[in-house]
Amino acid sequence: MAASSLATRASAGKLIANALIRSRPSSTTLLPSVVSNAHQRALHSSAPNAADVSPFSAVGPPPEAPQPAAEHPYAKIARRRKQAELLRNAKEIRKAEGAGKSTTPLKRRFWQHVYVKEAEGFYQIYLDSRPLRHPTTKEIVNVPMTKPLLAHALALEWDLLTSAQDATKQHLIPLTSIICRAVDIAADDAANSSDADFAPIRTSITTMVLRYLDTDSLLCWAPPPLDPPAEGEETLREVQERTARGIIGYLSTRVWPGVQIEPVLDEGSIMPKRQQEGVREVIQGWIMGLDAWELAALERGVLASKSLLGAVRLLVEWSEGAAGRPARELLSAQGPASKRKYGIEEAARAASLEVDWQTRKWGEVEDTHDVEKEDLRRQLGSVVLLVSGTKSQ
Repeated sequence: MAASSLATRASAGKLIANALIRSRPSSTTLLPSVVSNAHQRALHSSAPNAADVSPFSAVGPPPEAPQPAAEHPYAKIARRRKQAELLRNAKEIRKAEGAGKSTTPLKRRFWQHVYVKEAEGFYQIYLDSRPLRHPTTKEIVNVPMTKPLLAHALALEWDLLTSAQDATKQHLIPLTSIICRAVDIAADDAANSSDADFAPIRTSITTMVLRYLDTDSLLCWAPPPLDPPAEGEETLREVQERTARGIIGYLSTRVWPGVQIEPVLDEGSIMPKRQQEGVREVIQGWIMGLDAWELAALERGVLASKSLLGAVRLLVEWSEGAAGRPARELLSAQGPASKRKYGIEEAARAASLEVDWQTRKWGEVEDTHDVEKEDLRRQLGSVVLLVSGTKSQ
């Protein structure tokens, strides 16, 4: 009896539930037994508005994506320099206005004309009526009469400056800085004429450049490749060996006769080895015997190329002093039609063998490799201008 009563109640409950579901007006209406109207809450207080969709009236295919205009690399560099100059000038003007001061004359170019004048047996550079002076000693910068190209290049350097403030930036006055360096070496030698071997500037430069002998870029060769190269293609090591042999052969026969210079890295080694006994002493004595102009040029060439041997090769080829005597003797023996065989391009290529080899293989990074390439040639060009002259012609 109890079982039949429970079954009757269950079937009655199912009928009532089905009737309630069928009587529901929509899918969003809740059963009164579950949620009452008093418990419902609106999510916003304003009445909903229908979306106003604008009709699509375009005709034809979509426009193409904008493409950058072709621009010459030199035009891009000039444009960026001009933008940088405008930004710098605007920053200086704002800074002066914020401090309540007007721009000083040093921020502008206070000279109109630059010219070379012969005075007291030297070339002197004049900014209007003012001679160019050493920034520290305030002495007039004198260029020897045997170096007319250097004097006119120095005048051109100052004629290209746009303000007196640019003269404080070393990268804008490479010739001025290297000439003043040579003047300082000459003054230091004169002050220590009784014992020139212990002149502070000369000794410090010699010690510094000799450090490059143990890690010279011409003597650090890449290991042989694991995979054989393609037919007719040179490996990096073969290029390094060919370039180094030409320079070392010239120095070992004409500059330091009998001196044997060897590579500083063995295959599979990362620690450089020192040269044979006596090699360092011969090279040190030769460097200490250079005149002030040659020593300043050697310092600039070593720092720019990271190679003592490459800098010496360039110095010997173009110096009008005692260091250039082997090159002059070779030119006179070859006849009047002979030309110099080692210049700025050759020295730059020897100093950047690995970079050039890698960029030919993998490509060049814009505004990095090209800037470094031109800066290296600019530095080596200042070396040639400093040591060359009418005596070497």
